[in-house]
Amino acid sequence: MKIQTIALNTFKEAIRDRILYLLFFFAAAALAFSRLLAVLAVGDRVKIIKDVGLASISIFGVLMAILIGTGLVYKEIDKKTIYTLLSKPIQRWQFLLGKFFGLVLTLFIMTLAMGLIFLVIVLLHTGKLEGRMLLAILFIFIELVLITAVSILFSCFSTPILSSIFSLSFYLIGHLSWGLETLIQKTRSGAARMALRGLSAILPDLENFNFKTEIVHGLAIDPRFYFFSALYGLVYTLFILALAVLIFKKRDFV
Repeated sequence: MKIQTIALNTFKEAIRDRILYLLFFFAAAALAFSRLLAVLAVGDRVKIIKDVGLASISIFGVLMAILIGTGLVYKEIDKKTIYTLLSKPIQRWQFLLGKFFGLVLTLFIMTLAMGLIFLVIVLLHTGKLEGRMLLAILFIFIELVLITAVSILFSCFSTPILSSIFSLSFYLIGHLSWGLETLIQKTRSGAARMALRGLSAILPDLENFNFKTEIVHGLAIDPRFYFFSALYGLVYTLFILALAVLIFKKRDFV
């Protein structure tokens, strides 16, 4: 009940944030622009609309998660309202999870809205809806949930600017993990290779949530990989949240 109350208050606070609507406006504009781009470009117009549309939902969703998530905890500390909240019968982990679920709810509604705009644009261009597009949007949302946890983690001990940089770095590293695998293959066996393998095991592989290419081009995907990717997102998100709770619990606000 306490987590739910904090989550609802966080949701109400988030939907009043001008940054959220500014990003949503640009996302909607990018989705609309995808159809114009398809008309002007040479190639398969439908694939261009799908590719640009899904990429827009992903990019602007990540920006929403980072720019809003990194300020959730810091604002409470900066305004000194954290003292009032924690003086009540509320545990620190309940406060943090409430913030997390509130932002997740906000991102769900924003992703749903962007997804509907995207599907309408595809429908107007092709005259039909494809269920696989929903799968791509679903895994984009799972990635956003993980990025939200990461943003809240960094906001527990850093300023919004630094937290945004750290969270964006996490996102970029997660999508460039294939480069680390290439480096491991080219490195001779020894301490360096073991260190790289250890780093590879710790760092995220956000490409597990990227089905845009396969879905846009109609490539077959093993259903078991959907299950693995969803499980990977759940486990990694729980790990990040546990780390955030541990750091926040030990933080001294005096």
